Amino acid sequence: MTPMLFGPASRQLFGLYHAPERAGDTAVLICVPLGQEAVRAHRLFRVLSDRLARSGAAVLRFDYHGTGDSPGEDVDGELEGWRRDVATAHEELRRRAGDRRIIWLGARLGASLAVMAAKSGRCDPSRLVLWDPIVDGARYLEQLRAGHVDALERSFCVPDPAWRQRLARDSDAFTDEIFGFGVSPVLRQQLRSLTPANLQLTALHETVVLADAEDQAAQEWARKEAARNIPLKASAFHHPLIWTSDPHPNNAMVPTEALQRLMAETHD
Repeated sequence: MTPMLFGPASRQLFGLYHAPERAGDTAVLICVPLGQEAVRAHRLFRVLSDRLARSGAAVLRFDYHGTGDSPGEDVDGELEGWRRDVATAHEELRRRAGDRRIIWLGARLGASLAVMAAKSGRCDPSRLVLWDPIVDGARYLEQLRAGHVDALERSFCVPDPAWRQRLARDSDAFTDEIFGFGVSPVLRQQLRSLTPANLQLTALHETVVLADAEDQAAQEWARKEAARNIPLKASAFHHPLIWTSDPHPNNAMVPTEALQRLMAETHD
């Protein structure tokens, strides 16, 4: 595993490159989630990257601008810039991996960014693997707000009832900071404007959608995209990982189900 900075001097990104340990023809770009979801999935993607490299794939994990170990502040982050970061990371992986076919694995909002970046025409992924993609940004923001208040209440012996009152009364309450991560007004508005209409797929690559059967928004989006004759395979995928949780005895840090399924979808 090789840590590095890459991209233009004005917007460098931190990445971790896992060189293939044997011959192969595949490279994988991992588009991680954001905020607490990225923290929760960090170990899973580290283990997945190591296993893919051992099986012959070249893998690049990276942090978007203003996240993780990349330069910038939380409040610098917004969807359009992060979309460009995906394209920059693809170019870096292409430089390192040569003529290997590149698969993108995106999770949660990282899956949404992968779709947006693939539409730009700057990149040539052969397959998108979209795990629990966010297709309804307004609903996602509401879930994060509610989860943030739940976490606050669990952290205090005597929770403040005003938190719930603010959550119900003010739609902007608990959106400046969610689970300890700053959110800019620009990103907040972008999330509220994110709809399936913003996430049309192209027929230039294969797409695999892995989403919970109860995620009606993602399942309906996948059905409509498939109806446009997009080469898409959608699978109901249930796993025990709770995206915004801290690991505990009943929530494995690296769920075996997720690891095995992602290995299968990102490596031929």
